[in-house]
Amino acid sequence: MFGKQFRLFQLVGFEVKIDPSWIIIALLVSWSLSVGYFPHKYLNYSTRTYWLMGIAGAVGLFMSIIAHEMTHSIVARRYGIPIRGITLFLFGGVAEMDEEPKGAVDEFIMAVMGPISSAMIGLACYGIYLFGRYVGWPYPVSGVILYLAMINGLLAAFNLLPAFPLDGGRMLRAALWHIKGNLKWATRVSAGIGSGFGLFLIFYGVFHFITGQFIAGMWLFLIGMFLKNAAEASYQQLITLRTLEGEPLWRFMNTSPVTVPPNLTIDNLVEDYIYTYHHKLYPVVADGRLTGCITTRRIKEIPRDQWPHTTVDDVATSCNPDNTIGPDADATEALSKMRRTNSGRLMVVDRDRLLGIVSLKDMMAFLSLKIELES
Repeated sequence: MFGKQFRLFQLVGFEVKIDPSWIIIALLVSWSLSVGYFPHKYLNYSTRTYWLMGIAGAVGLFMSIIAHEMTHSIVARRYGIPIRGITLFLFGGVAEMDEEPKGAVDEFIMAVMGPISSAMIGLACYGIYLFGRYVGWPYPVSGVILYLAMINGLLAAFNLLPAFPLDGGRMLRAALWHIKGNLKWATRVSAGIGSGFGLFLIFYGVFHFITGQFIAGMWLFLIGMFLKNAAEASYQQLITLRTLEGEPLWRFMNTSPVTVPPNLTIDNLVEDYIYTYHHKLYPVVADGRLTGCITTRRIKEIPRDQWPHTTVDDVATSCNPDNTIGPDADATEALSKMRRTNSGRLMVVDRDRLLGIVSLKDMMAFLSLKIELES
């Protein structure tokens, strides 16, 4: 679901990151509020004031979504589900779970706490708005606070819709899972509803656009596209995890990987290995012992004129839990680590001995064959 992400800060043990798609949405939200919503609601203010209100509203929405996802993350941690962090992306955010909830009850409680947190934030903002009106705060200030009260109420209501992957869709999945005891079937049904609802929003947005309601139509269309794609991607992700679950690494491990010696110069590494084998990670092996690894990302940091005078040993990075995995791990653990580190290859290591390489490409080829044969 995510591309390159940027770390913002860490809060109560969770890393908060931002996907580049969120920047686009933040700009659109600020623009919509500044030229549409606030000028319509509050007349006779300057363009500068409307833009300040729009930016403040976008920042408030940003913080509200973080609070919403933080609630999910705290509850997930309470139920023993590992959370890598929170990433803000197109139309919201997601708590990045390394695994699915262990039971239907756990999932339901995790899901319902999101809308509850948004509703509480909305009520708190409305109380602040009433206080501001009572003491005479300027209308632009109280207007932004009232907007945050309204938007958090809408977030709570919208997330309660039974359309996966919205919180309401997760609550529906939890209920279906509890009734039938089949997570795959429950996900297929709730994701189907989510995809259908996304299509409805797409067509409804087109209708608004045709009838001259440009801003409303744009948002409905974009949200519908997001919901449809997210629902389909969520179901495919579950199928992937369920298909790979329990599969040992040796099924798709390359036991004779290409390795490089530590005394090899970088220019020779590039010409004789990278341009020949097209890998982005190479284990460094000396006397049968794994001493580290070298990646194309690390090579890019070295000035080109220094390549003939720099050896692999000079710039190789040490083996660590992010680029290695034990031989007893299964495929889902390897896939989770690849997603977390945004890498396509892992070294399978037993102490300082390299047993092989696991690549995302080989795992996906195995997955495709297994689904084809067993579907």
